[in-house]
Order: sequence, then structure tokens, then C-alpha cells
Amino acid sequence: MRQSAHQSLTPRPLPPLQGNEPINGLPDATVVDFWRFAMPDLRTNNTRGLFAEFLVHQAVSSPEARVEWASHDVATDDGLRIEVKAGAYLQAWEQRTASTIRFSGLRARTWSPDGGYSEAKSHNADVYVFAVQTAREHAAYNPLDTAQWEFYVLPRAVVAALDADSASLSTIRRAAGAPVAFPALGARIRAIDARPGTTTTD
Repeated sequence: MRQSAHQSLTPRPLPPLQGNEPINGLPDATVVDFWRFAMPDLRTNNTRGLFAEFLVHQAVSSPEARVEWASHDVATDDGLRIEVKAGAYLQAWEQRTASTIRFSGLRARTWSPDGGYSEAKSHNADVYVFAVQTAREHAAYNPLDTAQWEFYVLPRAVVAALDADSASLSTIRRAAGAPVAFPALGARIRAIDARPGTTTTD
């Protein structure tokens, strides 16, 4: 039986890369060398965002790997959808002053292989986590130190009530209250889960 064009383009599952896989044609290179080339500095905007997603992934003990085209960043084993936004005062380039933190993409278009991008933007997660790397001096800046991160957690309804595609850190602070440190992040996310049929506790 002939497969349809759509079926023939369905990607096959692959195991997660370990880093030691060789690159054919480059006898001295492995996937780790590619990672070092592509993500050598956790202070860059894209990589910092990915690392913040990883921290949330670890905080909720998610079994799911990141899916680049998903409508949210992290999913738990019981289906909680989490969107992660990250910001920092210091960047990988020279600055005159510390950055003003603003989180974008609160509303976004969803994508599907059949329909492509949706026409309208929407809020696509149950819980939103706003991660801030708090270092203000490069001599002390260590992205790998979870103690240098603070997190603000909001349910979808509160983010939707902002009625904006982006929000400043001060706006998020007013809505969320005091930040939570990494050791308590998973519990805060679970406590704020406002999905129908869930029980929340502080």
C-alpha cells in the first residue's frame, strides 16, 4: 500500500543525543563539539531562555523533552502546560547600563502540521513562569548557579487579564507578588495550577 505524502514525511522517533556521537566526515568531532559551537555562552538571549526552560523542566520533574514547535515550553506527566519567559540585567555584550527586563510573547500563534500557524494569537499555557537572572556585576555572574535566579509564577487567567503581548518585570511583580527561589519552584507551580479539576494548595 502506498503511503500518502503526509505519512511519508512523518519523522521517526530518535533517542536523545548523549553528546559523544561521532559526526560522519569529521573524525575528531562529536555532538558535544557542535553544542560548544552553538551554545558556548548561557548569557546570550536564546540560550538563556533555553536554560530557563531547562530549570523549570527540572523543577517539575518533567519526563518530556523540549519540542521546538509546541505551543508551550514544558509539559508535566499529567498534562500541565507551562510557558517560560526569561530575562537578565546583564548580557553577553558590553552595556552602558543594566538591561530593563521585559517579557515578550505572552500571546502567540499556535502551529500544526496540517493548518500551519493559527490566524489569531492566544494564551497557550496553564501556568506562566517568569525567570530572572539576578546578577548585576559580571564578576559575580554565574548562570549555572540556581541561587542567582528568581521566579515569578502566574496562572493563565492573570496573564490573560494583562491583555498584552508583553509585560515589564514591574508589571509581573505586581501581579505575582514575591518571587520564589529555585528549590521551591516546583511546589509553587503546582500550587498555582488552576486547571479545571485540579486542587491547589499553598
